[in-house]
Amino acid sequence: MYFYIDNFYNMKRFGLALLISFLLVSCSSSFQSFYDNHKADMGTTSFQVPNFMKAVLGNISPEVKHAIGNISDFKYIKFEKVDNIKRQNLIAEMSAVTNNGFTDVFRKNEFDNTRIISVRELGVVVTDAIIFNSNPTETTAFYLQGNFDPEKIKMFADEETFNTFSNDLIQNYNTNLNPSFNPEN
Repeated sequence: MYFYIDNFYNMKRFGLALLISFLLVSCSSSFQSFYDNHKADMGTTSFQVPNFMKAVLGNISPEVKHAIGNISDFKYIKFEKVDNIKRQNLIAEMSAVTNNGFTDVFRKNEFDNTRIISVRELGVVVTDAIIFNSNPTETTAFYLQGNFDPEKIKMFADEETFNTFSNDLIQNYNTNLNPSFNPEN
């Protein structure tokens, strides 16, 4: 009888451990939850490309397209004028997101600058990339989904390349999102 009771409790513990594991995985951080939690914060600029606007991504400049490849999903969030505590919280949240199935290609943690480039891969192709940059004046994060060359994603470790890419991508997105209503243009 002792054997049956012991097995019963072992199975019960196993079931409880399985349930807790399932809950931890299902409640894990994702870029979408990070984005949703902060898109309405004061001093934040954010956008994501909905399915009906995916064609806009196909019209990005040749330079941007060459830099990254084909994009199927794109989210962007920028925080300005955040205090040091908020900035540290954002960095911690992004670390939690990138620890969930992503591989860091580049991570630089300094007092004045934190840069994270983290990817998910399928074979030799990068399928998801998070590019995060935080300094005392602003914090920005990009989420890109598609098929990317891993070597090109690594280029974003360079601050100048990252800033140029950010400006080009945002400018192209804004241009395609806000067409001119002036008939002469």
